[in-house]
Amino acid sequence: MKVDDINTITVLGAGNMGHGIAEVAALAGYDVVLRDIKDEFVQKGYEQIEWSLNKLAEKDQLTQDEADAAFDRVTPVVDLGEAVAEADVVIEAVPEKMSIKKEVYTELEANAPDHTIFATNTSSLSITELSEVTDRPERFCGMHFFNPPVRMALVEVISGKHTDDETLDVIEDLAEEMGKTPVRVHKDSPGFIVNRILVPLMNEAAWIVESGDATVAEVDSTTKYDMGLPMGSFELADQVGIDVGYHVLEYMHEVLGDAYEPCPLLSEKVEEGNLGKKTGKGFYDYESGEGAHVPHGEGSESVKNRLLAVMANEVAGLIGNDVAGPKAIDRAVMLGAGFPDGPAKMADATGLETLVETLDGLFEETNAARYDAVEYLRERADSGAGFYDDDSDEGDDYEFENLLVDVREGVGHITLNRPHRLNTISTDLIDELGELIDILDDDDEVRAILLTGAGDKAFSAGADVTSVAASGPDAITGTELSRKGQHTFGKLEEVEMPVVAAIDGFCLGGGMELTMCADLRVASERSEFGQPEHKLGLIPGWGGSVRLQRIVGMGRAKEIIFTAERYDAEEMADFGFVNEIFENEDFVDQAFEYAKKFAQGPPIAQRYTKRAMQSGWDDTDAGLEVEAQAFGLVFTTSDLMEGIAAFTSDRDPEFKGE
Repeated sequence: MKVDDINTITVLGAGNMGHGIAEVAALAGYDVVLRDIKDEFVQKGYEQIEWSLNKLAEKDQLTQDEADAAFDRVTPVVDLGEAVAEADVVIEAVPEKMSIKKEVYTELEANAPDHTIFATNTSSLSITELSEVTDRPERFCGMHFFNPPVRMALVEVISGKHTDDETLDVIEDLAEEMGKTPVRVHKDSPGFIVNRILVPLMNEAAWIVESGDATVAEVDSTTKYDMGLPMGSFELADQVGIDVGYHVLEYMHEVLGDAYEPCPLLSEKVEEGNLGKKTGKGFYDYESGEGAHVPHGEGSESVKNRLLAVMANEVAGLIGNDVAGPKAIDRAVMLGAGFPDGPAKMADATGLETLVETLDGLFEETNAARYDAVEYLRERADSGAGFYDDDSDEGDDYEFENLLVDVREGVGHITLNRPHRLNTISTDLIDELGELIDILDDDDEVRAILLTGAGDKAFSAGADVTSVAASGPDAITGTELSRKGQHTFGKLEEVEMPVVAAIDGFCLGGGMELTMCADLRVASERSEFGQPEHKLGLIPGWGGSVRLQRIVGMGRAKEIIFTAERYDAEEMADFGFVNEIFENEDFVDQAFEYAKKFAQGPPIAQRYTKRAMQSGWDDTDAGLEVEAQAFGLVFTTSDLMEGIAAFTSDRDPEFKGE
């Protein structure tokens, strides 16, 4: 089976995760069957989908017609046989208990078509054990969404012992069709990636308080402000639900042993029913108290090193057991938990030797199994290397058919390489571009991205409509093509470094929409811009109708789109679309020097500036909150000290991103 063969998706379980997954699938254009064991459960989930879609329409994140169409694609059902009769993929999201899930799969196997792929949304349970209940373990995998599925980008795609590569490829492609970022987990391991990092971190925070080494306030101040995580450890536990993390920890303890023994402090909270925000009280009081108020300036270096050491031990366990490489781990934790940097990079920045020394000291003091440094971590520390010096991780493949890549002096230079077709954008080019952006985003040497077109006739003359239309009955639909481009182009907004689009020649239609996702745009004197879609009876489909008005204002955007006229570089500079105009001669060299200036800037400050601006685009308060927290984090960096020293010494700063 290929992703193009998927038409109908059945979601088992209509709770928070189930109805969220069903909504995501419906928004992606799939026919969705939502099933639960009682009609009242199904109807509640069904109504939640309707409410959520209407909210998205109210916020102009989609039109009301699109919301209505997505809702019409969802069918609520109670009978399991009816629910899976035409299912190409079944995504199971029933309660997180092995016995319940096994019962569901036993019944599901008896009713589902032979070709159907089974995907479980479990957050920690064994994929292999669940798959062996069925007669199709090779077509069984994990597809772990994060809550809420409509907003969270990450999907962990997990292999069981028997899962074949074709199944994993299809589910990865399906996640991308849903607008998500899949991260493959190569081996079935409790907690997979994100929970394998977060849950032991939560447990260690509790042990620190249990032992009297620090208070809740000190631990949360350390994690939130000194480590720069989005929430304090206890604040996060309260937000997610203490019982949720505790039950994952119990399972890890059962399968992996004493290193994951739950702290009594967590057990007490669960037994008391004080589970966090949802019950009104957890580590913080949300009823009679002020809630999760995390103080500034009460952090502890010893607490920080202790938490980093435990986290590094988990990272090493995942890498050493071939569950995932450091890049995949960092990408997953940043997307799934909102970490400013991945745990592997954080460990490398501190130094693995230091973290092993911390673990050894704690182990000598307590003899607790959780401080026993795993063999892989000790090997890396003894060699003086970091996680990112490991050649066993995924390699960077810079060989593409439609793109050229050059990384030098901190700039990742991407060239659209179809000059024979005026660098028009095909579906293959979109696929390659998405892959390459991810590679450059993970490359520590890349501090800025420059985007150009091959030749001097066109940056890009737009979508390669003829090649898409010529692909016959297997051609993707217009909606699929639109979402594909939107998702890939949007990655340029999401990368945490400056992106410069350098435009020489024609910049039309989809090519112009691509440049809208850059942070800055420069152009040659001869460049011509336009959105010609209305002349074809189309509309901009890769974000132009939304992004252009944000750059030049609604009136100008309507003028550009409605008239479908061409505009020269000076006009677009006057409109605020182009930042700088360069001479035609040596244009690419000038553009490279322009991009290099940003590659020499302070990476941490640039990263958080982008985040604050993106967060505040539609929600001023959210942007201000990101700005405030980021300011506090940046205020503690070595880059700030370097900037001040360079300023007082009248020299150029040398920022290292530390």
